Amino acid sequence: MNRKLLLPSLLLFTSSFVFAQDKVIDNFIKEANENSQLEKLAHELLDVVGPRLVGTPQMKQANDWVVKKYADWGINAKNEQWGQWRGWERGVTHVDLVSPRLRTLEAIQLAWSPSTNGKSIKAEAIILPEDITDSIAFQKWLPNVKGKLVLVSHNQISGRPEKNWEEFATKDLFEKYKKDKAEDLRKFSRNLAKTGLKAKELALALENAGAAAVIINNWSQGFGVDKVFGANTKKIPTVNLSVEDYGLVYRLAKFGSKPMLNVTSESKELGLVPTYNTVAELKSKQKPNEYVMLSAHLDSWDAASGATDNGSGTILMMETMRILKKFYPNPKRTILVGHWGSEEQGLNGSKAFVEDHPEVVKNLQALFNQDNGTGRVVNLGGQGFAQSEKFINRWLAKVPDTIKNQIKTSFPGVPGAGGSDFASFVAAGSPGFSLGSLSWDYGTYTWHTNRDSYDKIVFDEIRSNAVLAAILVYMACEDPEKFTTEKGDLPINERTGKKAVWPEQRKSNRKGGVD
Repeated sequence: MNRKLLLPSLLLFTSSFVFAQDKVIDNFIKEANENSQLEKLAHELLDVVGPRLVGTPQMKQANDWVVKKYADWGINAKNEQWGQWRGWERGVTHVDLVSPRLRTLEAIQLAWSPSTNGKSIKAEAIILPEDITDSIAFQKWLPNVKGKLVLVSHNQISGRPEKNWEEFATKDLFEKYKKDKAEDLRKFSRNLAKTGLKAKELALALENAGAAAVIINNWSQGFGVDKVFGANTKKIPTVNLSVEDYGLVYRLAKFGSKPMLNVTSESKELGLVPTYNTVAELKSKQKPNEYVMLSAHLDSWDAASGATDNGSGTILMMETMRILKKFYPNPKRTILVGHWGSEEQGLNGSKAFVEDHPEVVKNLQALFNQDNGTGRVVNLGGQGFAQSEKFINRWLAKVPDTIKNQIKTSFPGVPGAGGSDFASFVAAGSPGFSLGSLSWDYGTYTWHTNRDSYDKIVFDEIRSNAVLAAILVYMACEDPEKFTTEKGDLPINERTGKKAVWPEQRKSNRKGGVD
């Protein structure tokens, strides 16, 4: 062999390969920025389909919509049933204060709330006693709720966020407000504890004592925003009022004005219904049985349209798959994307996939999950895998500096025990990574709230994330080396003082919403 000829040939081959890589990546960037489909996808999913609570017809509609969009792009996709859930469909919620004055209140029934059965409830609203002595005294008071609407939540002393107080109040006034707020909450919590009942038990006790409905407020500490989860009642409606309207009704009841409300809360019970994950695939001919995955949950809570939790993650992964199909149609490893169901009730869809597809879990090169809002990705950790730094840094190498330089990495990191669907894979010892996004006040204003709507999406941030996700998938597919799943040396937990342990793999709840 002529070594003098071999070296230039190798250099020529290497430079040609790098050039081909760069051209593919350039195509990704151009497509993401100049032919983005994100706004259209968001409109169809969030405005037309709307929220996607597990067990609702809208969730199945979303599954079918995702399959059709992939088919339109020439990508194979299917719905995989993983379980069943209590079927339920939201109807109209309408609440009016009719005495001592007239006002239409901002209200929404909780998920899976029983309905008013086609009628309206006109009844007096009352509050829990503010001076409960013990559980025996509370049980003696309980018959007073018969036929009444019972307010059970803490009444906020101010509906202004702390940021607003901090900006405009004097320093002394701000500190006083924080102290008063904390003491008021402690007083309420101590009083509630004297009932001897937890939140679910209290709701059922009121129901069994003949209450007409339960009224709550779950304020999210921001202007106009509440968190809306599921109802604890089985027979009577549970309705959330805005912090402003809850306070109004609370004060009227407290000071003896005997507020009368007219409540309509419509919904339908649909029995047990099948629940699905939607999975799409770009099949490899070279290494068909090794996998790189994209991941985002499709389901949401349903007080708004589930835009940033997790509509933004859903359209990100769909857009990334569209770009990959167009410019990387023959990947070196099979590319999968999972749009999971029932993440909000405990990662059930992704847990079921992990249980049902050991061949994917065993041969997974990497999974990239996004599920914490509309912001640009700024955090990427190694999830406790000993060799994660070597692989992830190699994959990040081709990401434009304008994107890469904003990402804080941590290696080997700590394995995620929950929070989102990547954790289902990590618990099984498989490399699932979270693309952690910039907040945009996610925790206060959009996470599980009545304001998580289309207008909260920042599309330019998601376009940046699509470039990142496409490059990460491409580089992970092209990597000649298989990811090493050796577990790293985990750190000491600062809270407990004990060494962190690898999270335990837990089973999916495949029959949910029923006792």
